[in-house]
Amino acid sequence: MLVKTYGSAVQGVDATTIAVEVNISRGANFYLVGLPDAAVKESQQRIESALREHEYKIPGKKIVINMAPADIRKEGSSYDLTIAIGILAANEDIKAEKISDYVIMGELSLDGTLNPIKGVLPIAIQARAEGFKGFILPKENAREAAVVNKLDVFGVENIKDVIDFFNERKELKPTIVDTRKEFYENITLSDLDFSDVKGQENVKRALEIAAAGGHNIIMIGPPGAGKTMISKRIPTILPPLSLQEALETTKIHSVAGKTDKNSSLITQRPFRSPHHTISDVALVGGGQFPQPGEISLAHNGVLFLDELPEFKRTVLEVMRQPLEDRKITISRAKFTVDYPASFMLVASMNPCPCGYYNHPEKSCVCGTGVVQKYLNKISGPLLDRIDIHIEVVPVPFSKLDEAKTGEGGEAVRKRVIEARNIQKKRFKDFKEIHSNAQMTPKMMRIYCEIDESGGSLLKNAMEKLGLSARAYDRILKVSRTIADLASSENIKTEHLAEAIQYRSLDRDNWGS
Repeated sequence: MLVKTYGSAVQGVDATTIAVEVNISRGANFYLVGLPDAAVKESQQRIESALREHEYKIPGKKIVINMAPADIRKEGSSYDLTIAIGILAANEDIKAEKISDYVIMGELSLDGTLNPIKGVLPIAIQARAEGFKGFILPKENAREAAVVNKLDVFGVENIKDVIDFFNERKELKPTIVDTRKEFYENITLSDLDFSDVKGQENVKRALEIAAAGGHNIIMIGPPGAGKTMISKRIPTILPPLSLQEALETTKIHSVAGKTDKNSSLITQRPFRSPHHTISDVALVGGGQFPQPGEISLAHNGVLFLDELPEFKRTVLEVMRQPLEDRKITISRAKFTVDYPASFMLVASMNPCPCGYYNHPEKSCVCGTGVVQKYLNKISGPLLDRIDIHIEVVPVPFSKLDEAKTGEGGEAVRKRVIEARNIQKKRFKDFKEIHSNAQMTPKMMRIYCEIDESGGSLLKNAMEKLGLSARAYDRILKVSRTIADLASSENIKTEHLAEAIQYRSLDRDNWGS
């Protein structure tokens, strides 16, 4: 008897429905075809043990299983349940009438219990798009899949529950999640706040500008000045995720297997902080079977690189294209995968190996040329993509001992949201542009006009401070954001003056 069951393969952040065709006929041997990898081929032993535990067995006949389309590679153990139910239906151990209405996925343990799988959200989205009635999957993944409405999601613990469901001996209760309610309830939850940061008003101002315009930022200062502490609070001043952004972000984390089994949607902007020993593949994604890297896991959020010069040169250089295109394309001989990577880069570094160059109290012990050599670990093209450079100085004890707290994150976030709304109206006709940091040179000529006095100031700054030519565009973009925060239609001289001071590392005499 020939029976079809349905699973799904995830490529990038999208899913493709896989038809598992099972044919049982006279003869012997077990054939599994359709480009399965080793983990899929090993399913026979897991299925055999799981069925035996519940007094079923793989029939001793010729079994041919084809996973179509056959030109897509099937990876992982998530097809165990799909194949097992197909075998039972083809052997007439369970009724096959309703099987084609469901996408069935799950990894089997030897005792028949179901283990969680990756990529559940894109699979559920594709199942609904193709008109399937429901999705049967491990119970631990049910809440994540239930985000998708108009699709019955059944979380099961054991293969026996699935067998009894199709034989009409047991009813399965669908998992129901009120997506919008859960999203809006958890959207503002955070244990961190900007008010925890004492002093550092100039740094907080720079971060407010960076958040308002989506600008990349680098902080340079001695150890213990508060660079990491401030960076961890950046997501709290960014605009809240929209429901669409939350779905996009959750899809990526679902594919990577990084979602929390107790939650359905990611409601907070991601904050990823990889260690400086990370490899280039782990950062941008890839591998033999491509998986999203840290830049994609930081999509719609913040990627924080602490101690930037300590990262390997090759690791930093592979970020150049994603920073510009806001996506990463991973190419292999037989396929190409695109992962979104629209993130805000926040980096921090010490000014020199000992950490005390330009320190107001402690002396730097680094030799001649060592400071410049340390800074040269960061290439010009990468630095070119970082809009704001801010020096962080240690907070004096008098500030740390103050009982008065600083301005809270909610007040800062409100100003950031107002500035982003201005940009949303400005770029409403440009599909791929959402913030000032993404402006093209052509758009800058339209939206970053400066008057004669502003042009004179910028010219003098370029000459006297030794600013490089690459700083010009960045200064204009940042000044546009500063004007938006001030609700000013035009870029004024004071906006340009503030933007100019955020190019510390472009000065010819810095570190020399």
